[in-house]
Amino acid sequence: MPGVWSAYGVLLRHLRKRAGLNQQQLGEAIGYSLEQVASVEQGRRPAKAVFTAAAERVLEAGGVLAVLQDEVDRAKLPRFFRDFALIEADVVSRFSYDPLLVPGLLQTEGYARAVFAGHCPPLSEEIIDRHTEARLSRQKLLARVPMAELSFIVGEEALRDPVGDPEVMRGQWQRLLEVGALRNVQIQVMPAASGFHSGLDGPFVVLETMDHQHLGYIESQEVGCVVRDPAQMSAFGLRYGKLRSQALNGVESAQLIERLVGET
Repeated sequence: MPGVWSAYGVLLRHLRKRAGLNQQQLGEAIGYSLEQVASVEQGRRPAKAVFTAAAERVLEAGGVLAVLQDEVDRAKLPRFFRDFALIEADVVSRFSYDPLLVPGLLQTEGYARAVFAGHCPPLSEEIIDRHTEARLSRQKLLARVPMAELSFIVGEEALRDPVGDPEVMRGQWQRLLEVGALRNVQIQVMPAASGFHSGLDGPFVVLETMDHQHLGYIESQEVGCVVRDPAQMSAFGLRYGKLRSQALNGVESAQLIERLVGET
């Protein structure tokens, strides 16, 4: 179990005892069972944001639990992705190309669950829950202050490939339209059968950190790699610029997504 879950649990137990409550009493006060409180204190189960908010209020914790919540959520992510997620949370800009799936930062809960439910080998329901919660938590970047400049190029195949049932896909398309209307977000669709283009080697991310480092990220078959080499980053930047020119523009992309919604 991740160390941050254990550290959170130790702090929770300290605050509970300071308040003169046992685990049963704390659970009743925040709407959780004795077993759930004990699991969080022992670091066996990560706290959800609603658990933390309730515990903060009842224990008058002054924000000391809330400040750990992002780290608790990040530790729910697959291990290979955690280093990149830490970098991603603190960027000036993030541009990505995703040919086969809707990118995680744009996924609805239903879509994300369907992706994790299709994992091979199969994941337990508990792990699916954790990964879904962590993926949704990452989406705070969309509305973070100060704003990050975000660009997503998504393959048309990713939009048409049915992940989950028709209701899940309809909700996902509607989510793309909502997020695409944000001032700091641009969503472009790479049309199917568009011929050879520089994204055919696979998905990638390019980003700029707060201290103006330019980094990249590539991932395949649950192996992730943060790219730091300046020459490689120069190539990534050139490729992304060309992809943006070859994809549908923002208005055309929204119109295509609206047609998909209308077809269901």
